[in-house]
Amino acid sequence: MTIPTPEKWKMRKDVDVIPHLWSIVLAGGEGTRLAPMIKQWLGEDRPKQYCTFTGTRSMLQHTVDRADILADPAQRVTVVGSSQEETARGQLHDRGGVLVVQPANRDTAPGVFLPLTYVRAADPEATVVIYPSDHFVHPEAQLVEAVRHAVRAIDLLEDRLILLGIQPDGIDLDYGYIQLDRYVGGYGPHSLWHVGRFVEKPKRQLAKSLVEGQVLWNTMIIVAKVNTLWKLGTKVLPSMMNLFETLLPTVGGAKEAQVLKQLYEVMPKQNFSMDFLEHVFNKASVLDVKNVLWCDWGRPKRIAQGLRKIGKVPAFPAEVVGVA
Repeated sequence: MTIPTPEKWKMRKDVDVIPHLWSIVLAGGEGTRLAPMIKQWLGEDRPKQYCTFTGTRSMLQHTVDRADILADPAQRVTVVGSSQEETARGQLHDRGGVLVVQPANRDTAPGVFLPLTYVRAADPEATVVIYPSDHFVHPEAQLVEAVRHAVRAIDLLEDRLILLGIQPDGIDLDYGYIQLDRYVGGYGPHSLWHVGRFVEKPKRQLAKSLVEGQVLWNTMIIVAKVNTLWKLGTKVLPSMMNLFETLLPTVGGAKEAQVLKQLYEVMPKQNFSMDFLEHVFNKASVLDVKNVLWCDWGRPKRIAQGLRKIGKVPAFPAEVVGVA
C-alpha cells in the first residue's frame, strides 16, 4: 500500500482544497437490512453504498465526490471489506486516493481506526473528516459547506471532536441521537453545541422524550484532529489501539499486509458509537446542519420517500420497495 508523502501531494486547482485536511470514507458495511431488496432488484448481493439508486453515481461515488471538494483526492483513505474490494476498485479507479481493505469485519470502531492509522502514518498533524458512504444527502453543496465550517471550528477546539447533527423531523428508532448541552457559538448559519450525551437507537418512549427536548440526529460525519482521535481511542479502547500501534510503523512497507492480516485475527469487535462515542461525550461537540435533507437509507421505504422528496426517479422497480 503506497501512502502519499507531502512532497507528492498535488493540490487541485479547480477547487479550494484545505491543506493538511484528509478524508476517511467508510464503505465497509455489509448492508444486511437492504439485502433482500437489492437481491431482488439486481440479482446479486451488494451493499447499498455500491448501488446507484438514481442517476449515474453510486452512494460511494457521491460521498467521494463530496469529500474531494474540500480535501485533495490523494489525501483520501477509503476503507472497504475484503468481499467488496473488486467492486470498490471498479467504482474508484479514476478518483485517486488510498483504498484500505479490512481482512475481516470487526464492527465499526476498527473500521474507523484502521484508515485513521494510514492517515496518521502519512500526516500526524492532519485534520480528518470521516464520512459514512451509505447516507442520502440533499443538497450536497450545503452539507459540504457545513463540513467546511466544522473544519474551521476544529482549529479552535483542537482537543474535541465535532460531529454534524440534523434536526429530527420525527421519531426514528434506527438513528443515533445527540443530546445538546452548552451552546458554544455560531459558525456561519450553523450553531455549535457541546454534547450532553449520545443515545444510540433508543426505545420508542425514550426517543419520544429526546425529540421533545434539545437533540439532533447523528449523521456520523466527524471532524477532528488525528492526534485527538488517537489519544481518545487509546484511552477508551486500549486493546484495539495497541494493535493499530503495531500496524503504524509497517504502513507502506513490505510487511504491512502480513501484519494487518495477523492483527485482524485477534482484533476485538468494538462498536464506534456505543464503545467509543458514548464514552467520550465530554470531548465532543456538534454542529447543527440546517436546510439539508439527510437520511440513513437502511430501509426500502426510506429510499423511495427520499427520492420522491427531491423529485428523482428511482432506478429500481416499485415492487421491490415492499420486500422485507
